[in-house]
This record gives sequence, structure tokens and C-alpha cells, in this order.
Amino acid sequence: MITKQLANQIVEQTMLRLHRNINVIQTNGMILASGDQLRVDSIHEGAVIVAETKKELWITEENNHLFPKTKPGINLPIFFQNELVGVIGITGDPHEIEEIATLVQLTTEMMVHQALIVSEREWKRKMQEMVFEELMSGQPLQKVIFERINKIGFLNQSPFHAIMLEINPESRSYQTTLQAIEYYFQDDSILVGHYQLKEHFILISGLDEKSFQKKISKLAPKLIKNNALPIGIGQMVHSLEEVHYAYHTAKVALQYGRTYKSITFFEEVELYSLLKSHDSYEAQKFTTRILNGLTEKLIQTLQEYFNCNQQLTICADTLDVHRHTLAYRLKKIREITGYNPAVFQDAIVLQIALWCRSPKIH
Repeated sequence: MITKQLANQIVEQTMLRLHRNINVIQTNGMILASGDQLRVDSIHEGAVIVAETKKELWITEENNHLFPKTKPGINLPIFFQNELVGVIGITGDPHEIEEIATLVQLTTEMMVHQALIVSEREWKRKMQEMVFEELMSGQPLQKVIFERINKIGFLNQSPFHAIMLEINPESRSYQTTLQAIEYYFQDDSILVGHYQLKEHFILISGLDEKSFQKKISKLAPKLIKNNALPIGIGQMVHSLEEVHYAYHTAKVALQYGRTYKSITFFEEVELYSLLKSHDSYEAQKFTTRILNGLTEKLIQTLQEYFNCNQQLTICADTLDVHRHTLAYRLKKIREITGYNPAVFQDAIVLQIALWCRSPKIH
């Protein structure tokens, strides 16, 4: 239905252009807003007829006696998604204002449509955030949660995928980013909204692993335009009761994701996160002992070598150095640390030392 605030906006904007009195009326005939303040909250008998018939009504000097306390003019129904939501009345001689009446009706319906769509979107997002908070509690889900899930159209269908990203609610691109996400997933069942601080969630249901991977691979370019990267993707779960775990792992992926990657899956940082959760003095001593003597250039080379799956040619291209230069640096690392990066067992020791060295995987 049309709110009093929206009704006042319609009256103000329309009268500014037409210089004629406008009434915005509820479907029960009560005048919500008018250029004539004395008529507000009174019953407009003509509007009652319009609401019943859903057709326009002319009040002229000849039939004015049939509608006490009204003035001559044209009264037209206002629809939103084929549903009557109100009546707009234009005061004046119907023959003089006939040409502008339809235009006023169309303009009013456009204003109503825009306002109600925004209101509906905000309501749905708040409802989604309420549902997500309940899912995050880890407590047994109550019947009311499933009722809310049905109301917002989210499918309780396995599997479930959680995505986390950081967007500043105060940024200019905030609403644009959320709308872009909703539009991108418009054919899927999702929950999207704000959770904590700058954290935002996307929970997707019913997409198999292959379809989800394909969908995600095309998501990054959409988010780059709105500076909404990087993102973290949690482990897939198979019930709503497990969604809090999917969220937790997505948050870990976002926290420990590689700085040069736009999308990080939890599986990529799972071991690293386990090590960091047991960060200690001993771990730091271990790192210092293993990497002692290596320059920053050699450490960077070692990490890039592991990032490239120990493939010399790819690593040399990434570092933009000759293959022989790379081989020389790896030899120096082996001589200084006593561990050979090309040998599996030694590589594990070196990689763990690198992980424990810094707060993020570089």
C-alpha cells in the first residue's frame, strides 16, 4: 500500500509541475495527502467508487451533488503489479484536465512502483539477514526459521555454498554491488546481505559442485567493477544446520587468501589455517631456524617456486628471470638452509616455515 510519506512526495512533485491540486487517496477512500491540507484524513466519496470499480471517475458540476464534500475533477485508480494500491485525484474541470489525467496516472504509478520495489527489496534483505544470523547460531533450527525461509523464497535444497566478501556499507558502490550480485544469481536460490562489520555473505542452495565452480569463475569480473574483491569460499555442506561451518570456512578463506588471487577456496588455505591457529613461540623459532640466512629475494623466489608447483619454467616466467638464474637461486637456498626445495620431504619443511613466517600466503 501507499504510505503517507510516499503520498506527500507524489502530491509535492506532481503539483510542482501541474499547478493543480492533487489528492492521493487510500483504497478505503481516506485522503492520505493533498495540496489542500484541510482535506487530509477525510473521506473522498468519489475515490470509494473508483476503488470498487477500478475505473476512472469524472466528477462534474452536474453530478457533484452525488459526492458530498468533493470537488470537480478526475479520479483514477493506481495499480502496482496489477493490484489496486490507491487512487489519484486531480481537481479541476474534467474537460480541461482530461489530456493530462492519464499522464498523471502513469507518472504516479511509476513513482509508486519505484518506491514499493525499493521497500520490498529492503524488507527481503533484512529478512535474509535475520535468517542468516539464525543459521550462524549453530543452535537447532526452530520452525519459524523454515517459515521465514519459505517466505523469502530460499530453497532448503542441498548442497549449500557460502561466499564471504568485504564491502563498506558507507561506500557509494554498496547498493550497486549488492544489486549486481542479486542480478547475477537471479536464476538461483540465494541469501545475500550484511553480517558483521564489512562482512557480507552469499549463501547459495541447490547448485552441484560443477555448476557452482562455473558460476564462481564468472563472478570475479562482475565484482572487480565494484571493487568487491577478494572473496572467500567455504566448504560445501549438505544441510542448513551445517551452514555455520560453511560460513566459518569461507571467512578463513577470505582471511588467509593469497593477496594476488581474487577468489580463494578454503581447501587452498586449510592446512595453513590449521598451522596459524596453533601459532606459538616454538613455531616462530622453527621458522627462524629454517629460513635463517635467506634474503628477501630468495624467500620470494622460494614461495613463488611453490606457488608454481615446483615447475621451473613457469616460475622463471612468473619471476621474469632466466631459468638458469632461478636454478642458481634454488641452489643457494639448498646450501643455506640444508633443505632442497625440489625434494618433496624438504619442500614440506620449507613451505611450513614460510606459512608460519607471515600473516598471509604471499
